[in-house]
Amino acid sequence: MALISQIYVPYSRHDMNIQYKLQRYGTDKLTARSYNGMGLELKELKIQQHHGQLFHGGGKRKNSLYHKGKCNLLVVAASPPTEDVAVISEPLTKEDLVAYLASGCKPKEKWRIGTEHEKFGFQQTTLQPMKYEQISELLQGMAERFSWDKVMEGDFIIGLKQDKQSISLEPGGQFELSGAPLETLHQTCAEVNSHLYQVKAVAEEMGLGFLGIGFHPKWAVKDIPIMPKGRYDIMRNYMPKVGSLGLDMMFRTCTVQVNLDFSSEVDMVRKFRVGLALQPIATALFANSPFTEGKPNGFLSYRSHIWTDTDNNRCGMLPFVFDDTFGFESYVDYALDVPMYFVYRNKKYVDCSGMSFKDFMKGKLPSLPGEFPNLNDWENHLTTIFPEVRLKRYLEMRGADGGPWRRLCALPALWVGLLYDETSLQSALDITKDWTQEEMQMLRNKVPKMGLKTPFRDSLLRHVAEDILQLAKACKEEAARKVGF
Repeated sequence: MALISQIYVPYSRHDMNIQYKLQRYGTDKLTARSYNGMGLELKELKIQQHHGQLFHGGGKRKNSLYHKGKCNLLVVAASPPTEDVAVISEPLTKEDLVAYLASGCKPKEKWRIGTEHEKFGFQQTTLQPMKYEQISELLQGMAERFSWDKVMEGDFIIGLKQDKQSISLEPGGQFELSGAPLETLHQTCAEVNSHLYQVKAVAEEMGLGFLGIGFHPKWAVKDIPIMPKGRYDIMRNYMPKVGSLGLDMMFRTCTVQVNLDFSSEVDMVRKFRVGLALQPIATALFANSPFTEGKPNGFLSYRSHIWTDTDNNRCGMLPFVFDDTFGFESYVDYALDVPMYFVYRNKKYVDCSGMSFKDFMKGKLPSLPGEFPNLNDWENHLTTIFPEVRLKRYLEMRGADGGPWRRLCALPALWVGLLYDETSLQSALDITKDWTQEEMQMLRNKVPKMGLKTPFRDSLLRHVAEDILQLAKACKEEAARKVGF
């Protein structure tokens, strides 16, 4: 997702780490209040932005956000990444990485809904996939007609930005809207409707159409054009080394996902556990990928199945989330063990596939010897991890297939109803608290084929899904306002 977030930095990284230790190892867990302001050390801090320069420590200031000892740092998880967002005077520590995740804690009144959705473009006369040249023309047309800012990689246009929304290209040209953080589901639906109107207005004049589905129903990988993005070249070369379906994931899948906030470490853990346990239900409800190269493939959600043999080092159900000791630090430990893909330097992607972020933190990365990571490198690394639920400074629910317009609004309605209402969240925890790791993995494995008809204990998963939907629908007060029931 290309959500634009802010890290508010009122004091040094050293103080941040002291506060983290007090909170983590004291009597309290992390709270929105204690972490509303974690960030980078100001001393000898040099900040750069892709548009305009921000310098502190001997350099000039232009459009500076630095004022009276405080600094707002815009962190954009887009492609290409903002280069060297922060260059600091000492190497990052593990505590910095933990504090980065914890900085996502925010009070309930600041919780938002972020929705991402992808779709396949095709040529209406031949049904062939869009070529990059057509995608480029489409992006140029949208930029000119609807006042989007262009995102370039070298001489190639690879996306658009407008306010807190972004449009990006997946490896096979899948067209993705990463929506703004919004307060209500009504705003989400309005955003989706506006986006689809804009795309259609330009695409129809070019003889192009779009299809909302989880897996490309017609064309083989060899028929899909490759987008001119450096990170995808690295991934395309690495994927066949770690799984048999990675290229299918890259070039032939589309998803819709919702991104949600948490107030504290405890709140994050509870939402993470519910999200993982119930992700197979979301997969079953939104299953929409039954065809491969013009024929039924035997699955309801072939997209979901593909993730089971993409790269097991960075995908899956994450059993450790259900350990009693799980928290931000545990996720950092997991992420540090996930092999890297790349580092972005001097406007180019450096191939670091299979290398260790731990070595990077020691200055021993073979591709960049003697160089140390910054928080932007860490943020980029987090985007290359693909579990069913992913933690950044918010939680991403990643189990649903792409689909038609009405489903794009339904997915956030489901998860907001479950996770943003305390009564619904606790009820979901109660329902799933005695589910074993073996049962949850069984659901993950069988749901792509069997969907809601998957046997579960003495019944079918459908009956559990009915109870879960009732919880989501029964959400009260603030969650009801956001969901719009």
